[in-house]
Amino acid sequence: MSRRRPEHVPSRPTWRCRDCGAGWPCGAAKLRLLRQYRDDRAALLVHLATLYAQASAQLGDTSSAVGLFDRFVSWARVRG
Repeated sequence: MSRRRPEHVPSRPTWRCRDCGAGWPCGAAKLRLLRQYRDDRAALLVHLATLYAQASAQLGDTSSAVGLFDRFVSWARVRG
């Protein structure tokens, strides 16, 4: 019997990880996304920006828009 690996995906509309309950993207989701998009960082940023827009609309708290942007997008930018 094989055990299924946990999938760290968002639970909408709360945008918390379905597996660990942390704010999504959690650490495990970030690692998975970096691996998945390792050859195309621009596509990863577009994907994350799209999810950020959806989360922003669903969460509706405009006072934390910068924090939400950091949570969804900023972590994936190339540091240099």
